[in-house]
Amino acid sequence: MRVLLIYPTRVPVFAYGGTERVIWDLAKGLVALGHEVTLMVSPGSSCPFARVIEVDANRPLLSQMPRGEFDIAHFQFRPDETPDMPFVVTEHGNTKRETPFPLNTVFLSRNHAQRYGAQTFVHNGLDWDAYGPVDPDLPRVHHHFLGKGAWPVKNLRGAIRVARLAGTPLAVLGGRRLNLSRTWRFTPWPSIRFHGMVGGETKFRLLNQSRGLILPVRWHEPFGLAVIESLYFGCPVFATPYGALPELVSPECGVLAADAHVLANAVRQGGFSAEACQERARLHFNHLRMARGYVEQYQRVLDGESLNATQPVLKGNGHALLPWRN
Repeated sequence: MRVLLIYPTRVPVFAYGGTERVIWDLAKGLVALGHEVTLMVSPGSSCPFARVIEVDANRPLLSQMPRGEFDIAHFQFRPDETPDMPFVVTEHGNTKRETPFPLNTVFLSRNHAQRYGAQTFVHNGLDWDAYGPVDPDLPRVHHHFLGKGAWPVKNLRGAIRVARLAGTPLAVLGGRRLNLSRTWRFTPWPSIRFHGMVGGETKFRLLNQSRGLILPVRWHEPFGLAVIESLYFGCPVFATPYGALPELVSPECGVLAADAHVLANAVRQGGFSAEACQERARLHFNHLRMARGYVEQYQRVLDGESLNATQPVLKGNGHALLPWRN
């Protein structure tokens, strides 16, 4: 199958990169399965395993798509116009718009799809070999929070509350001690250490030194790359039961509750197997499994099917703060 992956951003990503990293690993997985992949991305991009077409930001995107060279186009966003070739769309976030999506839209989890009245989803997966081996001899010295700490929906305040109730040091990956954007916050306690936006080896080392992820989000998480990355490094997950999280975190790999005291008790008790956590990430959320899931959807479209019964449209407010008991 000849697949055109479209996302006007620069690849590869060398440090932080959420959607970009998923798309890169999807391309890698499709190639490993024997498919021909072309990336339609921003200038300056390169890829050793797929052809690259650079997008000119000054021209309409659809006019730059080569015709007759691909079986299917895969947009990583909702296109402004309907392409004149078979295509699918992946919605990666929680949109605020109530504009209907194309029929052939894929979501990131069952919950994500249901909140748009849709049926089709493919779980994200990552190429764990690119993360390197987990060092079992590295001391586990803290718990961690991984996310954009300035976003109220990520609930860094709640993660700090859980850590302090549990009496554990917290490494914050994705936030600063003094936050002046969106909501004001200053964290005085030295047991809460801030590392900013980190990636690469620094991020991997901090995850490898962690006893678990504390992530009490207050929105419906579309998927949760922070969750599967943490699982890969043997970290159980202590989070809220919102969005995709119940699909990612099995009872052997963590505790889900919307109550700081419940999560803090679970953090104190521990008892989770690092090997079971890593095995869940490697088996269920790898890039080859994700690629096979998308190939199945591509084939359905090429066979003339619609991926959803009706055009998906947001039901409710995807950014509303959900309950949290502090």
